[in-house]
Amino acid sequence: MKKNKIIISILIIVISVVFAVYKVYNKPHVNVADTKSEITLTADKIINDFSLDETKANGLYLDKIIKVYGKIDKLNLVKEKGIITLKTKDDFGSVLCHLSEKGTKKMSLLKEGQSISIKGICTGYLLDVILVNGEVTN
Repeated sequence: MKKNKIIISILIIVISVVFAVYKVYNKPHVNVADTKSEITLTADKIINDFSLDETKANGLYLDKIIKVYGKIDKLNLVKEKGIITLKTKDDFGSVLCHLSEKGTKKMSLLKEGQSISIKGICTGYLLDVILVNGEVTN
């Protein structure tokens, strides 16, 4: 009788874990283009926030859709994906915006030095602030 309770408990736990993993794995992707940004700021502001206190900045920006304004420093194409680097006053850091497929198609209309706004999901800071699924919004 006690063995049956243990076996049933283990089965319930295993089924719960499998269900949770399935739900997380099949979570729908956020459509950045159709979702309103939670925060709007300049490239200088976000790089400064991360440089001063990365933990606090992670709480403010990590995994959120943000819109960043700045000037294009570099335009790159890596493995058919566009990457826009926004210039900042920080000599060692910038904002790297990895564009979506749709955003990559708009890169031909852009040039270095141009003012731009990009909306994307902030994934963190590695000397540069990283945005993914970026969409050019101007």
